[in-house]
Amino acid sequence: MDRNVGGTDRTLRIVLGVALLAFGYRNRDRTAGALAFVAGSDILATAVIQRCPVNALLGIDTCGSESS
Repeated sequence: MDRNVGGTDRTLRIVLGVALLAFGYRNRDRTAGALAFVAGSDILATAVIQRCPVNALLGIDTCGSESS
């Protein structure tokens, strides 16, 4: 599978993912905290593996010209 997440998109996903994980952990006894933790995990995972199925579905590639 080709990468489709890179550059600023990847950086923003890492920051947002970590923020949602922290919020979810701090509020783990509430539904919103659990949902934030799950969403943060997914966003952080897409940043780490540099592959987003939603980007692929929409034809979005933020990696630039290098895609290996």
